[in-house]
Formats: sequence, structure tokens, C-alpha cells
Amino acid sequence: MEKDFIQLVRDRLKSDLPGRLAHLEMMSYIRDSAADIRKSEVAYREGAVMMLLHRNVRGWSTVLIERNSYEGVHSAQMAFPGGKRDPEDRDLMDTALRETHEEIGVHGDDIEVLGELSEIFIPPSKFVVRPFVGVLKSPPVFIPDPREVADVFSWPIESLLHQNAIKDATVIVGGDNVKLKVKAFKAGGRVVWGATAMMLSEFRHMLQK
Repeated sequence: MEKDFIQLVRDRLKSDLPGRLAHLEMMSYIRDSAADIRKSEVAYREGAVMMLLHRNVRGWSTVLIERNSYEGVHSAQMAFPGGKRDPEDRDLMDTALRETHEEIGVHGDDIEVLGELSEIFIPPSKFVVRPFVGVLKSPPVFIPDPREVADVFSWPIESLLHQNAIKDATVIVGGDNVKLKVKAFKAGGRVVWGATAMMLSEFRHMLQK
């Protein structure tokens, strides 16, 4: 583990985060902030995800999953491991660690949580999501849950930081197959857009400041 990079991430997560400025760069439409939603009368749900870092032959990478196709608003989308808060979860970090274990087989004991990014509100599913950033303590062994995860793979942080990392893309959303033009990252030939792209954008801004 290169402690210099991990220490940089840890330190930047403790400083002022770029938040909405970074989120706006990847929004396909203007959405309310998580802070505004928490103050409103909107009936939202809470969730958490884990941006998991690890080192491999390509350098530092983060873990992304491709969700299975299903009858829902996030069908077949790229995401971080995560999901809704369960009543037995002590807090949202517990949610992120539990969901990471359930979805990709990485146990919470193998993850050092470095901090958290800014919360994001996801209007289609009415979730307020808190992203955590963690680092694997040992080389990863992924065991994806076939009920939820179609694929799991690592994407180099170097690619995220590339000056031309942000691309224009067209995605199909909803049961009516509506085409939507979005800003996205291309990770392993896959289009990463929406809330996950917003989180990646904040991490990108955070490291580049």
C-alpha cells in the first residue's frame, strides 16, 4: 500500500469538499441537494455506497459494479457497491460495509474507511445517499452476488484523473426507453453516469485541488 496516496485521500476527505460544484459537472438535470431534501417534507430513504480503493498492476483503482437488469429505475447501471439502510444498521457506514460484503463479497474487516464524500439526492428512487471511501487491506477477491450484480471490475484512478476523462454519452432510461444525453465517464467500455458519476467527479476534483 502506498501510504502517501492513502494519506492524501484521507487528508482531502477531512478538508472542505467541492460538493455541489463537482456534482453539477455531471448532472443530466438540476436536482435538489441532499441538504435541501433533508430539510424538506419529501419522503426520502437513506442509503450508502462504498468507493473502494485498491492497488493492482495498473496502480490505484476503484471498484465499480454493473447492476443486473430488472424492473426498476437503476436497471443495468454502473454503480458503487451499496444500497438502502436497514433497520439493524448502526449507521450509514455500517450500511455501506454490509452492502459491499453482500454485493461483491468483500468483508468489512478487510476495509479501512478513510472518510466520506458529500451526500447526493437521487430523485428517481428518492434516496439520499452517503458515499464512503475505503481502502482494501489486502489484494481483492470479488465474489459478486448473482442476484444483484452482473459484473464487478476495477477502474484505474489514473483514468479518472485524465484531462479528457469526461465524455458526452446517450443513455436509455426507464421502461419507455427514453434517450437522455448525459456527461459520463467511460470505464472499461461502460458508461458511468448519474449519481455515481457525480461521486466520481467530486473525488476527481478533491484530488486535483
